[in-house]
This record gives sequence, structure tokens and C-alpha cells, in this order.
Amino acid sequence: MAKIDLIIRRANLDGKEVDVFVSKGKIEKVKTSVKTLEPGDAKVEEAFGLTLMASMTDVHVHLREPGQEYKEDIESGLRTAAWGGFSNIMCMANTKPINDDESVTNLMLSQAKKYWPKGPRLFPIGALTKGLSGKELAPMAELAKAGCAAFSNDGVPVKSTKIFRCAMEYASDWDRVVIDHCEDPYMGVAAGVNEGAVSSRLGLSAQPDMAEALQVSRDILIAEYLDLPIHLAHISCKKSVDLIRFGKERGVKVTAETAPHYLILTEDYLENEATEYDTNAKVNPPLRTKEDQQSLLDALNDGTMDCLATDHAPHAAFEKETEFDVAPCGISGLDTALSVTWQLVQDGKLNKDAFTRAWTTAPCGIFNLPVNTFKPGDPADFFLFDPDEEWVVSPETMQSKGKNTPLLGTTLKGRVKTHFIQGKKIV
Repeated sequence: MAKIDLIIRRANLDGKEVDVFVSKGKIEKVKTSVKTLEPGDAKVEEAFGLTLMASMTDVHVHLREPGQEYKEDIESGLRTAAWGGFSNIMCMANTKPINDDESVTNLMLSQAKKYWPKGPRLFPIGALTKGLSGKELAPMAELAKAGCAAFSNDGVPVKSTKIFRCAMEYASDWDRVVIDHCEDPYMGVAAGVNEGAVSSRLGLSAQPDMAEALQVSRDILIAEYLDLPIHLAHISCKKSVDLIRFGKERGVKVTAETAPHYLILTEDYLENEATEYDTNAKVNPPLRTKEDQQSLLDALNDGTMDCLATDHAPHAAFEKETEFDVAPCGISGLDTALSVTWQLVQDGKLNKDAFTRAWTTAPCGIFNLPVNTFKPGDPADFFLFDPDEEWVVSPETMQSKGKNTPLLGTTLKGRVKTHFIQGKKIV
């Protein structure tokens, strides 16, 4: 047996008390705990019955660096990820300048290595088109070689079907997947509220669910025609879920994610007397209906929806403290994602296998990232979690620079106590 460097002692893994043995940054074995143990030269971390979880992966994060470090930077974003239970972070290209040049990719990776050399790991997402303009393809070969793990035009949907098709084809040359923000560019772009009875009563400009579903159907048809993969970002409505299910039944290589805020909040939040017009709940796509919410939960449980992703979009307080119509879209989500989605498991709304798949194996499989399933040879990426610890979401308890979440003041359960990546303690 290989020399053991680290032993996690008496941890709760799937309801069993286990010891985890780590060698050279990889899982060596997982065994039922015994009363006595001869650790040798290995470091021993006593878990005292805390829950052991595989580190999670977030495939949709905005870290704002370079150019908007007052909202978030790579140091603070990865710190938030570390305390949030994430070992792999994929960051979007809408920085200033845009990540459409290898120099920007190199800067991101060098900052991650400088501040968090042991992880969390950063995987930049390259721009699909130059300047996210949708007019000319970005230099995908350069970006892929520099380390971009995928390509996306982020929140600026590509209007030209021809250009989008070419982008998918060129991305496949480098074994990369295109991620699309599905939003018809002519229907209430970034309105931040769902079109329906609530928006009518509030008198707000709104976006119908059809705006998302139209782009979803386009992407599925293109993916089917080209026989190439497509990944659909932050799906929010039942119409899109139905189309994705239909595409998968036809054998289309379509994968999709949704975000925790769509699973715990609906458009009704904006009509509550205490939270009416709360700009912290303005997000794109917007919070939808209870029917949409249930459809997303069902899709996660049956595998139609592959992944969870935070769409972590930090903003400064002064940017959100304005009229609803002019406030930027986005919710800061890395701090709260684990607590709120684990609570869904505890409440019986999301099954445990779906939770694990959506945060670990599915995103890592789609984007070819390292994943721990606690099998020998897997990267020793895991954290100890106290599912019973209560905490109040506040600017003081959040690690992110962005405090823009509608969960401010809410009491959540579950906190990461310590986190290891490749067998090294990072927090």
C-alpha cells in the first residue's frame, strides 16, 4: 500500500462512520472506522462525526477580475468558493477587458495561482465572440491553449445563427463545449422580472418565459444537426425543461444547469410587502412561477437537468441601491449555495443522488474537470460539513465582496468547517 499522508478520522459518509486514507493527494481507501488506529507518519484530522462531502464544482461564476475588482476579485472569489465547498470554479468572460485574449486568461490563472496555489482550481471560460459582440469569433485556439475550459458569450446571446453554428464547430476542434445564455435578444432582455400577473401588478417591464425557451429550442436543433454538444446556462422555466427533455429523448447532446435561487424563490418574492421591488432579487433570467420551480426540481431529480450552478454575480451595494428598472441583474450565490441546496435534500424536495450528481459528477463529466467520488485514485477533494450549524446571512458572515442576495437576514443551516483539495487543507 502507498504511504499514507493524511487520515480523516470518524467522518460521516452516507450515514456510515468512516476513515479516509489519502496518499499523494489522492484517495487511497475509505474504510469503516475502527476503535484504534496506527497512523504512522500520517497527519490525522478528527472529524468527530461531521458529514464528509466531495468538493463541489461550479460551472458558472463571475469573478469580475480584471476590471471590476470592487465587486469581486479572484482572491476573494476563490476564498468564497473554498468556504462554500467548491474545488473547481469556471469563471465567465464578461470582464473588462473581455476574456477574448490569451493575456486575460493568463492573468486570471496567475492570480489564482498567486493567492490560492492549493486550490480552489480556476477554469476560465473564453469569450465566444470578440468583445462579446456576436459579430466575429474570438480566437478560440489561443484561448483553449491558454487554459480556457469552455466558451460562452455569457449574458449577450449571439443573434446570428450562422456565427453560433460556426462557434460550436470550432469549439469542438479543441474538445470544448459552448455554454449558451438562452434569451431571445428582442424580448425583454435582462428585464429581471417574469412577465405575468406579478409584473403587471408591480408595473415593471418584464420578460416572458418564451424568451428563454425560443433560444433553447434553437440551440437544441443546431446541436442535433451538427451532432455536437451544447450546454445551456441557468435554465429557469418549465417550457425550457420540456424542450431539454425532448432533446435528450431524441439523443441530442444537450446538457443544462439551473441555479439554487430558482429552486427556493419565485416571482412572488417581489410582491411580498417586506421584499417588494427588492433589487437583490433582480436576476437574469428572472425568478419564475411555482410551476416552473417544481418543474426544475423534478428535472434535477430525474436527470433531465444535469447540473447546479450558482451564476454567482456579485455587485457593489451602490449599484443595487437604485430603482428596480435600472439596477443590474445578479445574485451573489457562492456563500449560500451549499446550505440552501442541502436544505432541499433535508426537506425531501431534492434527492441526495441528484444533489451529488448536480454538484460533482455531472459538471465535471461535461467539462472534463477533476472529480472525487471517494474511489481509489480520485483527487482527495472533500470538506467536513456541519449540517446542523445555523447561521444568519449577513455582510459579516459572507466571504464574497458582493452582498447582493435576497437571502440577507435569513437563517440557514449547514456550514463548511474545513476543506481539503488534493489532500491539502485550504481553509
